[in-house]
Amino acid sequence: MLGFVLRRLGFAVITLFAVLTLVFFVIRILPGDPTVVILGDQASAQSIALLQERMGLNQPIYMQYLQFLGGALRGDWGASLVSGRPVIQEIFNVLPHTLELTALALVLGIALGLPAGIWAAVNRNRIPDYLTRIVSLLGLSAPAFVSGIVLLLLFAIVLRWFPVISSGQSTDLFGKLRDLALPALNLALIMAAYVTRVTRSSMLEVLSQDYVRTAMAKGASGTAVVWRHALRNCLIPVVTVVGLYLGILIGNSVLTEIVFNRPGLGKLIVGALNQRDYTMLQGMMVIYTLIVVIVNLVTDLIYGLIDPRVQYE
Repeated sequence: MLGFVLRRLGFAVITLFAVLTLVFFVIRILPGDPTVVILGDQASAQSIALLQERMGLNQPIYMQYLQFLGGALRGDWGASLVSGRPVIQEIFNVLPHTLELTALALVLGIALGLPAGIWAAVNRNRIPDYLTRIVSLLGLSAPAFVSGIVLLLLFAIVLRWFPVISSGQSTDLFGKLRDLALPALNLALIMAAYVTRVTRSSMLEVLSQDYVRTAMAKGASGTAVVWRHALRNCLIPVVTVVGLYLGILIGNSVLTEIVFNRPGLGKLIVGALNQRDYTMLQGMMVIYTLIVVIVNLVTDLIYGLIDPRVQYE
C-alpha cells in the first residue's frame, strides 16, 4: 500500500508542475496589457514602463517563470494588480464559499444519483428504468446557467421558498443551508445525472456476472445480492466519474455563483479576467490545479481501498 501511495504522490507532483507551467504561459499570451488596464488608455509610455518594471513584466520570460514557480511553491503568489492586496488573502476570503457549495452539491449528487442508478439497473427495461434514463438525460442536457435560472424562477420568485440572492453571509446553520439550497441543488442535479447513468451501466454489468447468478440460485434475496455483493464491485467506475466530475463541478460553480450572485471563486476569476489581473489569475489557476490534483489523488487511493488489486498495477 505504501508503494502505491508513493507512486500516486509522484504522479501528482509531476502533474502539478506541468499545469503550473501551462498556467504561466497561457496567462502571458492573453490579449491586453495589464499595465494599460491599471493606468488607463491615456497613460504615458514612461508611466507604463515604470509600472512594468515595478511589476517585473520587463524581465525576460524565463526570469518571470522562475519567480512565479518559486513563489507558488512557497505560497507567495504576489499581490493583486488591481487591489494591491495579497492574492492568497483575496482567494482565501472567498474560497470557503465555493468549497461549501461544492461539498454540498457533491453529497447531494451522490445521494440522488447512486440509488437512482441502482434502481434503474434492477428494473431494467421497465418503467422505473425509462423514467430514470429520461430524467438523467435532461440533467446532462441542461447547462448550469439555464437550470440555475429555472430554479430561481420556480423556487425563489414564484414559490418564494428561497432567497433570490444567495449572499453567503448567514451565520446560523438554517440560514446557511437556505442560502446554499438552490445553488447546491443546481450543481447536484447535473452531477446526479452522470452518477445515475454510470451506476446503471456498471450495476448491469456486475449483475450479469456468474457469482451474482450463483448467489441468487442459492436463495439469496435480490436486495442482499445488490447491496452486499454487487454494489462494491460496481463502485470503481462511479468513483472515477465522481473524481473526474468534481473538477467540472468546481468549474460549473463559477456559472452558478454568477447566476445566484453568490460570493466565491467564480466572481473573483471573472473580475480578474476583465481587469487582466495576471497575478490574481495565476493564483486562481494554482488553487484550481491543487484542488483537482488532490481530488485525483484521493480518487486513486479510494480505488485501492475498494479493489486491492489496483495497488499492484
